[in-house]
Amino acid sequence: MNLLAPILAKLTAHGSRTAIIAADGEHASYADLLGRSERLAAAWQRQGLRAGDRVLVAMPVGIPLYASLVALWRLGAVVVFPEPALGLAGLRHALRVTRPRAFLAAGWFRLLRYWLPELWRVRLVLGANTSAATAADALETVDIDHPALISFTSGSTGQPKAIVRSHGFLATQNARVAELLAPQRDDCVDLVGFPVFVLANLGLGVTSVLPNWRLQRQENTDTGRIARHIAAHGVSRALIPPSICAGLADHPISPLDAIFTGGGPVFPDLLARLATRLPDADIVSVYGSSEAEPIAHQRLAEVTQDDWRAMREGAGLLAGRPIPEIAVKILDREIVVTGAHVNKGYLDTRHDQTSKLSLDGAIWHRTGDAGRLDERQRLWLLGRCDGTVGDLPPFGVESAARFWKGVEQAALVSVDDRPVLAIAGDGARQAEWQAQADRIGDIRVIVLPRVPLDRRHGSKVDYPALKAALRRI
Repeated sequence: MNLLAPILAKLTAHGSRTAIIAADGEHASYADLLGRSERLAAAWQRQGLRAGDRVLVAMPVGIPLYASLVALWRLGAVVVFPEPALGLAGLRHALRVTRPRAFLAAGWFRLLRYWLPELWRVRLVLGANTSAATAADALETVDIDHPALISFTSGSTGQPKAIVRSHGFLATQNARVAELLAPQRDDCVDLVGFPVFVLANLGLGVTSVLPNWRLQRQENTDTGRIARHIAAHGVSRALIPPSICAGLADHPISPLDAIFTGGGPVFPDLLARLATRLPDADIVSVYGSSEAEPIAHQRLAEVTQDDWRAMREGAGLLAGRPIPEIAVKILDREIVVTGAHVNKGYLDTRHDQTSKLSLDGAIWHRTGDAGRLDERQRLWLLGRCDGTVGDLPPFGVESAARFWKGVEQAALVSVDDRPVLAIAGDGARQAEWQAQADRIGDIRVIVLPRVPLDRRHGSKVDYPALKAALRRI
């Protein structure tokens, strides 16, 4: 098998249809991607790249990146993606952990082989220029367990863990994502803020518009620029993290058919703002993780008044019913999952000891998220297991607080064994917020200019940074 088989069939079938629109407006058709990948594969084959070789990839998110991915998988090579949010530290970590045979870079990233001593021992250097290459229609047949991709967790809970995805795993994961993203019309154009979802779109025949913002510190993006990007390319759906949704919810935007958002907690106040801005859009919150994507999803149109009331009163975040292809258990309040598209182990097996369980003859992944299943078997998220403050679930308190007047951000942590609710917003309302918090429990409210967020999607609270900031007050 080869995970590319169905994707190559779409590349061939759709020919002149636009596959990808880059941030600068460059278009690539399905035929373009097919031709580029054939020429790259032929050139790299001549350089000596073989099936099973690990290739560290350092390229901007653009058309050459996706042509290169297709070319590498044609040859059965293993793509190694460093965690981009960690910058050079993430790249060095990937080099140490995976020890790649080849390095593929474009743009200024090519200079890294001269700057980083760790790259000096990587002798095979690949280029992404296809102008002078001849084409070869190669497609390596590999075993279902043959590795295709090594990527990394965000490192927000410790050292980034290397996740190995095989051809069989990626093909299954793409199928699950494709089911979620199945378009309702033939001329669908997606703004894709999650680079991995472009692969699913290629298999669906959907046009992907790449982000025109930096994928680090996304909470600081220029919302007006994104809105113009959407209008210029006739985007009909957006696949974007909550941080980007938050900006668009407060800015004039062209009508959209749908928004899919995840990669961090999707709070109910944000969903309400999106619904006001885009009343005709199908708004879907997606819950998953690096090791299991997707786990569950919830359409806003199916959220009941009782659900809204529960979230306002601190019941947590409604993530929806788990997809049929995944099994979910709640063990000691923690969400654990298993299924064909759930990662069963890390490259460094020592990480399995804290993240994997053997139950009922299967390997289960411990998400680290606290949650519960309601009487309708819908999943509710309560926050990180290690972030629970006494009996107070972080997402329960935070989602309730975000409905208070003047609140822009809210995060619950324990400081010196006391619950502290950090709030960014209209600080003149601090006394009002404290009165509201007193009704929930013994919680001290502290006002901050901003609550620090994660570097990957700008949507999760950076709790260590937050605790450090609160202790300085």
